[in-house]
Amino acid sequence: MSVVAYAPDLMDRSKLSAAAPELRFVNRPGDLAAAAVGAELVVVDLARPGVLEVLAEVTAVARVIGFGSHVDRATLEQADAAGCEAMPRSQFFRSLGELLSP
Repeated sequence: MSVVAYAPDLMDRSKLSAAAPELRFVNRPGDLAAAAVGAELVVVDLARPGVLEVLAEVTAVARVIGFGSHVDRATLEQADAAGCEAMPRSQFFRSLGELLSP
């Protein structure tokens, strides 16, 4: 599966890389839309500045799953409204294997 991710946190990157060794990271939210072209899945950390602003553009070209704080309902709802499959980070990492399987 072709996966692109924006997840600056090193622990998150480690977990994502272990689950999907072929995964490609981008360093800025602004790079997501171009990197998403041809990808089967884009994974984003919704807590990072700039992510919500680019979601509509990214969801237009790829399936997007985002994770964020379970207490930040507003961000999860905004991401969902932009076409992102938004979920609390604990649920995301608990389901990571399932989410990344073709």
